Amino acid sequence: MTDTPVLYQAADGIATITLNRPDQRNAINPAVCDGMRDAFDKVEADDDVQVAILTGAGKLFCAGMDLKAFAAGAGDEILFGQYGFGGFVKRQRTKPVIAAVEGAALAGGFEMMLACDLAVAGDTAEFALPEVRIGLIPGAGGAVRLPTSVPRLRANEILLTGKPFSAGEAVFWDVINRVAPDGDALKVARGIAADIASNAPLATRHTLAIANAAYTANDAAIWSLNDRLITEIGKTADAAEGARAFIEKRAPVWRGR
Repeated sequence: MTDTPVLYQAADGIATITLNRPDQRNAINPAVCDGMRDAFDKVEADDDVQVAILTGAGKLFCAGMDLKAFAAGAGDEILFGQYGFGGFVKRQRTKPVIAAVEGAALAGGFEMMLACDLAVAGDTAEFALPEVRIGLIPGAGGAVRLPTSVPRLRANEILLTGKPFSAGEAVFWDVINRVAPDGDALKVARGIAADIASNAPLATRHTLAIANAAYTANDAAIWSLNDRLITEIGKTADAAEGARAFIEKRAPVWRGR
């Protein structure tokens, strides 16, 4: 497989965008952000594309931010570049996107899934927002979107413990649409995409616009708070310690500053 960090294919009205860093668990670095922006520029510009699928190469959808890139000083570029984390989570889109998750969607990977309009996962897939465990906050949309997707108490448990949960729990809590047999998430997502692509294009886009407007009515103020706090937390000693501890595979020593 090519070493291009994001792959793009389009056929039958469906674009498939693949995060392509399987040896790095499809972690998001600046090159992935650039590739995601380019891929979704193509989706928006191609009148033959009616729906897109976002998936990951290899055994895992996405493990989130590349902490080596973060430790090397690329955090602002990954988090605050055009369209936010991954060049995707804040993008205003006119066409629906389906996440097809195998293995796991963790941290920013889970937040990228939450930024999609629908999601399918393999039956042993796991999900988590573990940022608090490494001295960060779920600043790529997790703390913004999850409380509007699941009951408040459940969202708080996911956000504040950082513990993983299963695909069965995710579908029960309405975090994803469907559970597929392992290895079939992309196949099931393509089936949903084909149903969408067969509908009237303008009707589909206008319906999505209305649904998104209802869902994101207070987004500007929430994202402003989110971005201020993620900027503040990223400058703390605990954030630096969390990244180092993760890379060094040891327990972090928190200082509360």
